Amino acid sequence: MPVLPRHALPFAPKGATIGLFGGSFDPAHEGHVQLTHHSLRHLQLDQLWWLVSPGNPLKAHGPAPLPVRLARASQLMQHPKVQITPIEAALGTRYTADTLRAILRLYPGRRFVWIMGADNLASFHHWENWREIMQRVPIAVVARPGVQLRALSSVAARSFPRARLPARDGARLGKLSAPAWCFLTIPLQDISSSRLRAQGVWVR
Repeated sequence: MPVLPRHALPFAPKGATIGLFGGSFDPAHEGHVQLTHHSLRHLQLDQLWWLVSPGNPLKAHGPAPLPVRLARASQLMQHPKVQITPIEAALGTRYTADTLRAILRLYPGRRFVWIMGADNLASFHHWENWREIMQRVPIAVVARPGVQLRALSSVAARSFPRARLPARDGARLGKLSAPAWCFLTIPLQDISSSRLRAQGVWVR
């Protein structure tokens, strides 16, 4: 693992419970903001980090340049408990499992919750070392329009049925050892990064 200067890493005091929300954010939009506010409140997080990735290994085409995506995300998501970070680029990790391994090594004494949309749970079994991710950190799955049934009947959901918490117990998630996950339902916005790209949001 590369040796990183301290200023390249987000700050988190020991004992903090931190949500990790990863993605390409290509581009960031109000749906991401809504998910973040709900997760902070419902999961009772001390911090939430947007992990703006260099690229998604499951997508054939690369995203907009990282500095452009970081700038938009920082402009859109302004909250004292939220940090926008390119930590994956700094770490040189490509897959979520590798990123989590590195973060847990760099931040002993903190608790982490991985946050993802229901569409990601539906395809989670295609992720590299997805079972390791489930075993490493608790996971909060947030509803997305039209995918709830597919997500809750997915390979990942069926593989860890006893690890699921009721949504009302979401605040306990960060205090539990993995595997543990819950499905959160929030007021849904039918908006996506792919739709915004199709509308020409980015000028590359």
